[in-house]
Amino acid sequence: MEKRIAMVATNGFEEVELTSPKKAMEKEGFKVDIVSPKEGKIKAWDKDHWGGEYTVDKNISNVSAEDYNALVLPGGVMNPDNLRTNEDVLKFVRDFFKQSKPVAAICHGAWTLINAEVVEGRTMTSYHTVRKDLENAGANWVDKEVVVDQALVTSRNPDDLEAFNAKVIEEIKEGKHDLQHA
Repeated sequence: MEKRIAMVATNGFEEVELTSPKKAMEKEGFKVDIVSPKEGKIKAWDKDHWGGEYTVDKNISNVSAEDYNALVLPGGVMNPDNLRTNEDVLKFVRDFFKQSKPVAAICHGAWTLINAEVVEGRTMTSYHTVRKDLENAGANWVDKEVVVDQALVTSRNPDDLEAFNAKVIEEIKEGKHDLQHA
């Protein structure tokens, strides 16, 4: 059965944090949708300037966690800062945790998880500037290239993408988890 993956992003996502995992997952034969509160196209951020434009496959208001096997949240600063205040996005994220499905976030992507109130008691990593936010939300922050805590995969930055992609794919292949935190 084909695995379907939702990558939730909006304008200002870090380009390589979407394109690298998407390419790795598609190489595995997974169907990957870019899901966004925006219609049409969203614009990437590439290190220190605007990057390419990417077509949105599905609007967040038209999807459900039931439609997907896993969720991936790319970082960038603007992207999660906007997503974390969108109630449709937060409900979508929470539903993946309720359904014990794999969720992955890289860099600043953890901000969305904080606002979805799903990080308490979790061991996670993120971009170093998000550390205090995660700790204040009850997470145990560690400085590692990739951390897996019961189907939640987190990484620090684009330098960690190879390890991040491998763990995301591994968790998706494992499928649903019986979570103690659910």
